[in-house]
Amino acid sequence: MRNPTTKFLTAIFLLGASSAAFAHPGHNVSGLAAGLMHPFSGLDHLLAMVAVGLWAAQGGGRKVWLLPATFMTMLVVGAGTALFYPSLPLIEAGIATSVLALGLLIALSLRLPVMLSVAVTALFGLMHGYAHGLELPESAAPSAYALGFLAATATLHLTGITVGILTRNHFAFLSKLLGIAIAASGAWMLATG
Repeated sequence: MRNPTTKFLTAIFLLGASSAAFAHPGHNVSGLAAGLMHPFSGLDHLLAMVAVGLWAAQGGGRKVWLLPATFMTMLVVGAGTALFYPSLPLIEAGIATSVLALGLLIALSLRLPVMLSVAVTALFGLMHGYAHGLELPESAAPSAYALGFLAATATLHLTGITVGILTRNHFAFLSKLLGIAIAASGAWMLATG
């Protein structure tokens, strides 16, 4: 298995075999370290956050910073919303749908107008933030936890942006393959969730 594409697709498949539910309520969380690790503990958050960066890089221009900034802002809004309204329906389905949709946007190289891209990203960020926010009351240090998951989110966005920029000109098919893998993971989450 020396081919890097084969290795990558195998890794995506193995990640897809893990449970997406680990990133949601019911786990003991506390402080900065827990917040830093949280987005990496669930495939749904990990893929969505990388996908936002990858899609932003595909769009280029101001989307490179605007889409990740929008997602992170709405993470905060969503987390705050969860503190006041802890029982909104369909959040898990919405998160899985966000992974599917972002994967399709990348796979199809769809370049939506800036404001529509921002609106889509804001909706997805709100849902992911809401899921994170449901865990804040369980944390012994909610502010540190929130800073941790925002820092991890920024790292995942930067990872997606870097991959997108590096593959944009000569290896665009790799971004499309990533989009297909992300979309397939989102479809699997919807089917099994």
